Order: sequence, then structure tokens, then C-alpha cells
Amino acid sequence: MEVKYDKFPAIHVTGHEQDYAAGWQALKDRVAQAASPVIFDLYPGADQEAVQEHLAPDFDVVLDARDIFKDRPVLEEILAHHVTEDRIFGTMFYGVLTDLMDEGKLSALRQKAREAVEGGRRLLVLGPGASLISGGTLFYGDMARWEIQLRYRKGMPNFFFDNPDEDPLRKIKRGFFIEWRVFDKHKKEVFDQVDWFVDLNGDKPRMATGTAVRDGLEQAVKGPFRPKPYFDPGVWGGQWMKEVCGLDKNAKNYAWSFDGVPEENAILLDFGSGTLELPAMDLVLMHPRQLLGPQVYSRFGAEFPIRFDFLDTMGGQNLSLQVHPLTEYIRRTFGMGYTQDESYYILDAKEGAHVYLGLKEGVDPDEMMAALEEANAGGRPFEAEKFVNRIPAKKHDHFLIPAGTIHCSGEDSMVLEVSATPYCFTFKLWDWGRLGLDGLPRPVHLEHGRNNIQWDRQTPWVMDNLVNNIWTVSETETVKEEHTGLHELEFIETRRYWTDTEVTLNTEDNVNMCNLIEGDEAMIESPEGKFDPFPVHYAETFIIPADVGPWRLRNTGSRPIGMLRAYVRPPKAE
Repeated sequence: MEVKYDKFPAIHVTGHEQDYAAGWQALKDRVAQAASPVIFDLYPGADQEAVQEHLAPDFDVVLDARDIFKDRPVLEEILAHHVTEDRIFGTMFYGVLTDLMDEGKLSALRQKAREAVEGGRRLLVLGPGASLISGGTLFYGDMARWEIQLRYRKGMPNFFFDNPDEDPLRKIKRGFFIEWRVFDKHKKEVFDQVDWFVDLNGDKPRMATGTAVRDGLEQAVKGPFRPKPYFDPGVWGGQWMKEVCGLDKNAKNYAWSFDGVPEENAILLDFGSGTLELPAMDLVLMHPRQLLGPQVYSRFGAEFPIRFDFLDTMGGQNLSLQVHPLTEYIRRTFGMGYTQDESYYILDAKEGAHVYLGLKEGVDPDEMMAALEEANAGGRPFEAEKFVNRIPAKKHDHFLIPAGTIHCSGEDSMVLEVSATPYCFTFKLWDWGRLGLDGLPRPVHLEHGRNNIQWDRQTPWVMDNLVNNIWTVSETETVKEEHTGLHELEFIETRRYWTDTEVTLNTEDNVNMCNLIEGDEAMIESPEGKFDPFPVHYAETFIIPADVGPWRLRNTGSRPIGMLRAYVRPPKAE
């Protein structure tokens, strides 16, 4: 089949073709032209040694910002509660970067910086938090979350810990609950002062002026865009994405695709003369109101609350049997403001595909938990179908999964998962006796599961409330609009549109996240001419910022098109 799926979607930025450069020599040239002192702040995960190797020889004095932090034993004591002993889950650290700095050390480096400047020596201050030591020409070395995770797997330690050989899952946990939190707050504080943004995701730096990047983000929220997707194998992974998304045919499988998760995805800013890769969270942090809309922003702050991702089990295996925490539980236990309500939209399926969803009638909680404990201890395998509904699944079914509902996607299905965004709060209950790709048992959390399973969500309620709860909202000769979910316990509304021609919609000051679930290709257009026509293809996720207002999806392929649209459900009128 012809692959149209775009793995490297870019946001085209106009007016800044001359404000971009690439390569180490280009970076050295920009630094050489900069007024002293030069401040090179870094997001944790960036290769500080590589930057220092290339730039330090041109300076009289080089100060390392890593020297301003508290000693490691002190940091470990401060952060122990947030790290926890669990492989996956910590508790959210709501402090700021200066909470982890030693005031004496910071004062000493500030004094050294002043002495260097007063002595007429050329000064470079380098490292995470460098801009807190001295003012000057500010370079900021940014990193995408996915690249950081890949570096964790290859042995990179966390910034605050000496743990190169630690389980990557524990490193990612430290990043999510601690590092990324404090450094995002710091980045937001200095964002408007940055003279040059430097993309340090690859072997060679790419850079653009602060003015170009800030203008690029402003341009981005005025029209549709797609985050840069990434793909990852898994023990249960399938083969569908290889064909549709044009992935490596020699790979064993691909389990996940994250193509609509600003918390983890990157965005590509194309300046015409080159492309810069930045965390999609930069856009969320700097333009939350324009992106999300006033009501969503007032409720969630600078967080993107909707997530689209793929779960591919076509030719693969069942996912783990699992449950997500209730809102009160996730807030009390992990310090999160909202929970991972979700749904499975079946984008494709083979004959015999199924999902596990909700409990069978009359299930005894003690009996089921005892069976899970025995199975996870190496005893008799858990008889999932004795306790959990096994429901046939076909293309374009939609299964709703409010938090507290036991569930699992089965083999031979391609799921577009539509969910709330907070991290990976999945309590695995049974993983079919498998090991992960790392050769270790995948984490199971029976006690968390016991505390969150809603035991009254049994067969009749599940079938009435969670399985294809679809109805027609409106229908004309050319467009059919359907409500497909989510459940009233969840804050996300999903609508499905079918058309041979085109459908005109309005964001109504609410961010829209969409996927082309059927057809070959379509064009997103502005009836008011606010943005250039934007092409999308089958299975691609795209975001329509709240500020866009009216927008149109026009069929440009040879087949009818279908689109799934998600947005935060407005409060009910009294």
C-alpha cells in the first residue's frame, strides 16, 4: 500500500529564514559574536560535556552550573518521598529549581561571575540553571522528552542522581515526577529572555534566534498542527503500524505510537532554511490560553488534558489486564490533579478481535483478588474470562473506560486510545505470565488495583454505558455527526463525522484533537483565511488550537472520510 502517513510533520514558520543555523561551527560562530558573559542554560538530558568541549576553549573563565545544587545525599533526602521505592510511580514534586540549590554555592558562583566580568575576562556560564548565576547573552539548549527517555535506556543518569545503571523505568519516573517539573517551570521563567534556542537532540546542534522561536510558537497556535510522532516496540506489539505508518519492516513489532501527547511529543519548527525540534510542552507552557481556550486553561492550567495514541496488537498479543486510579486516589496518593479516564476506539480489527471490559455479574472481589495474587506469585494462571467480560470488537467500535473500570485490549486490534493525559497511571493486575522486553516481569500493582476497581461495573451496566454508546447528533445529505463518548464520568467529549465532501466546524474556544479514522486524505481549511490549507492523511492525529475558531475538513481523496474529534466537555448549563 502507498504510505501517506507523515512521520515528520513540521510547523512552517514564515519570516525567519535567516534566523536559523546548524552545526557546531555555526554555534561557535554565534557564541563568538555574542556579548560576554555568555550564559548557556540546558534542559536536563542535554550533553553538557559536548557543548563545553566545543565552546569552552574560546573563554577565559568557565563556570559549571551543576556546582550550585545541594550535595547529592541532601538532594536524595529531600526527594526521597517523591522518588518512592516503586518502579513506575512517584509523587509529584511541586517545588521550584531554587529549592534544590545550595544558597552558599549559588552565591559563590555569582561572585565569581561578577569578578570575571569586572576583570574584563570573557565568561561562559554553562549547565542546567545557568541563567540563575548571571545575566548575559542567553543560549538555551532544549531537549525532547522522547530523546531523554532513549538516553536513559542507553545509560544516561538522571540529573539529580548518580544512577547510570538503574532500571530505565525508574529513571523515567524521576524525570516525570521531579526533573521535568522543576525545569519546565525554570524554562518558562527565562523563555522570553532567550537570545538563541539550541536543539540538542541530535549529534549536531540546530539553532534559531529567540525571536524566531517565539514568533514560530505564536504562528503555531493560529492554525492546525501535528506533533512529531514516535513509535516503540512492546512485548504485545503488532504489525499494523509498519504498513500504515511506513516503519521499519525488519523490526519485530511496534506496540505504541504517541502522535498526540504534547506531554511527551516534540514539535518541529520549519524556518525554511532548516528545522528545529522542541518539546511540544514549550507551546503549551507559552501559549496555553490560545491553544486550550479560556475554560480549559482555567480548569487545567498550562497542561494539555487530552491524549491520542495508538495501541497495535494486530498479529500481537493482549495488553495487560489493568485499571486506572479514581480522581480522589490519584490526588491523594500521587499528587496529581486529575486521572487517566480513557477509551478504546477500534481503528481496525481482524476477525475474532475483542476487548476485556468490566466485571461479570456476581463476581466476588475476594475470590478474584486471591486468584490474581496466586497467578502473579507463579501459581495457576489467572482465568480472566471467569471474572471479566470478553466483548467482540470490530472496526469503528468505541469502548469507554472511566477510571476504576477493569479493561484490556485484546490481540488483533488497532486501538486509537483517546484519554486524559496524566502520565502512565496504569495499575497492571495480570500480564498473562509474560516478561517485558528487558527480560524482567512487567510491574504489577495489585494493592493499587484493589483500591480502585469499581466492583459494581458488571455486565449489564457495562453493555448499557460503555459499549458503542453512539447516537446521531445531526445528519444532512452530505454530513453525519455522531456522539461516540466518552462516558458522563469522563470530561472528554468525542464526536465522529462522516462525509463524502466536507464538514465545517468551530472550536468554540476549546482545543480540538482529531484523527482521520477513514479515507485517504483531507485538507483542513479556514473559511476566514486565518491559516494556509493543511493536509492530513489516514490515521494522522492533528490539533486545532482553540483560537482558530471556524474550520473546515474537506475530502481530497477518492473515498469518503471519517474523523474522530475530541474536546473537553463544557460545564452543563444550570
